[in-house]
Amino acid sequence: MAMARTEYSAKIVGENVARAKANELPVSPKHSIEIARFIRNMTTTEAKAYLTDVVALKKAIPFRRFKRNVAHKRGLSKWPAGRYPVKAAEAYIKLLESVEKNAEYIGLDTGKLRIDHVAANAGRGLRAFFPRAMGRATPKRRETVNIEIIVSEVA
Repeated sequence: MAMARTEYSAKIVGENVARAKANELPVSPKHSIEIARFIRNMTTTEAKAYLTDVVALKKAIPFRRFKRNVAHKRGLSKWPAGRYPVKAAEAYIKLLESVEKNAEYIGLDTGKLRIDHVAANAGRGLRAFFPRAMGRATPKRRETVNIEIIVSEVA
């Protein structure tokens, strides 16, 4: 069975560019979009350090777009509403490690990588049924997300 080939949404080319992509991760698209907005233009080491603190529930991700009924979190300087999306942060940490390995493979310095492009798009929904009382069932849809990261080496 052949896997579908999908392209990157940004056409960034060059000798100092590395990229990584993960398709259909079982993570919330809303959390992934908020993390993508937050880590854009950071270095990979800064982003991994911050996301590690998110997994440890020490720092929050500011929620700017999906902010309805989101409580204020301590430690956010410019935006009060935020959450701790642990599962999505773990997925981003793995993807950042992957893009660092890809950059190292093509000969880039991993200490000088800046995130130029990061995008999170909703993947396909997996359909299933949730059993209920008296022989009934309710349909449910498991969300997935496609995440892509493109980094470049800065001097």
